[in-house]
Amino acid sequence: MAKLINDTDFINLPLYVKGKVRNVYDLGDKLLIVVTDRISAFDVVFPNLIPNKGRVLNSISEFWFNYTRDIIGNHMITTDVSKYPSGLAQFREELDGRSMLVRKVQMVEAECIVRGYLEGSGLKEYRETGSICGIKLPEGLRQCEKLPEPIFTPTTKAKEGHDESVTFEELANRIGSELANRLRDVSIALYNKASKHAESKGLILADTKFEFGMLDGELVVADEMFTPDSSRFWDMAEYEPGRPQKSFDKQFVREYLEAVKWDKQPPAPVLPEDVVRKTEAKYIEAYERITGKKLE
Repeated sequence: MAKLINDTDFINLPLYVKGKVRNVYDLGDKLLIVVTDRISAFDVVFPNLIPNKGRVLNSISEFWFNYTRDIIGNHMITTDVSKYPSGLAQFREELDGRSMLVRKVQMVEAECIVRGYLEGSGLKEYRETGSICGIKLPEGLRQCEKLPEPIFTPTTKAKEGHDESVTFEELANRIGSELANRLRDVSIALYNKASKHAESKGLILADTKFEFGMLDGELVVADEMFTPDSSRFWDMAEYEPGRPQKSFDKQFVREYLEAVKWDKQPPAPVLPEDVVRKTEAKYIEAYERITGKKLE
């Protein structure tokens, strides 16, 4: 069984950033991203670890980075631990399958969201205004209904608290219309390509978010890509608009938290073993269906 990883303080390198799930280390012009088995919901990290979660997220991103290179480059160098610098090969057991050596890029201060279906915060905004991020949508759309075409609904990167939705015009004012247009066009092209692949595997890619950065003057995609943590995947066989769909992510965690009426304030409760097991199984199923491979 793969080793569970909660933290990576065995790595004696400068910590670049510590996220809810990822620990990122600074190697000068490169970064080492290590995906732990931590899980968060409602912006709170839980005491439980989800076995294999880090390996699933890292390997799915690796698959999509390779699959979409014809549309745009990305920051990935390798996931082969033996090719890592700074004596990191000694941690092969801990890092294998859950880490990625990447180029350091200048991140664009925007989160690029593409929605193909009506759910989440988009559904809430649509019900209130008939629009999402200033984009007018047809009347009478049901929850989880397919949109006439995918829409680009960016948010700004907040230093603290939640990211804020902005209209395309507001984004263009902040980062320039040339870059804003490029982000929109590339994001939708990536979504369309991934969506087609997902459908061939019996999955619906409802929506997703990307982050981009500049590398040697070129726009590249960075961070993670089309993972169950950054995207909503639904099973095509069970899809039925007009109600919430079962998704390939933290569905069981969220359902449990609703059942115990957790107030969504830290500390997070300990999750029961069956919730942990079901969540692990969903993540692994997502990996195996998307990539067509068994998780080693």
